[in-house]
Amino acid sequence: MLVALGVVHAVRVWLLSDDLDRVLVWTLAFVPARYEASALIDGLLPGGWGAEVWTFVTYALVHADLTHLGINAIWLLAFASPVARRFGTWRFLTFFMLTIAAGALAHLLTHAGDLAPTIGASAGVSGMMAAAARFAFEPGGPLDLWHGDRASADRVPAAPLHVALRNPRVLAFLAVWFGLNFFFGLASWNFIAENQSVAWEAHVGGFLAGLLLFSVFDPVGRALPAEPGPTLH
Repeated sequence: MLVALGVVHAVRVWLLSDDLDRVLVWTLAFVPARYEASALIDGLLPGGWGAEVWTFVTYALVHADLTHLGINAIWLLAFASPVARRFGTWRFLTFFMLTIAAGALAHLLTHAGDLAPTIGASAGVSGMMAAAARFAFEPGGPLDLWHGDRASADRVPAAPLHVALRNPRVLAFLAVWFGLNFFFGLASWNFIAENQSVAWEAHVGGFLAGLLLFSVFDPVGRALPAEPGPTLH
């Protein structure tokens, strides 16, 4: 996946002219204004009606610059790797695309009519972070430093969501994640580059999708509650 993202960026930087690059970006980027009933918008944006469908996913292929791509690549390596090992290829890719689409939907609902293009795989990264949180904090999981079997860490059974949300480590992770994203949104901190804001609503959409859809895709059985001991008579 990182190779695919890198190839797209390399083609844009080294092979395409500025005009062709702009056409590619606007064809792949998610633009809420596409869904406005306006003849002006229909004539302005490339891709036609098809772009109203594919851009729910293809916006993740495009990044603003190497910094933007690098940040997403680091987080993908950290959080998507254990999810990919756990899910397998096709489950992983389908799950990733759904979290990306959920991020686009969240952005559309909060930025209806906005002409600014949304790009980057951050919503999918957020979905992977949520998925990893569902099992990484379990005993024997990837973040359990005290177990010895690293080979099976990514296959540890996950607790049901209502149980996971009572885990103090999961709650702390959620608090930090949501706190940082709301801070970026409320502070309008453009840390990637000038005039490029953080689409934090898309991050939240991808994260919530990852949190809720994890059980649908997880091939590993759930962790069973502890059985009561025998009653002696």
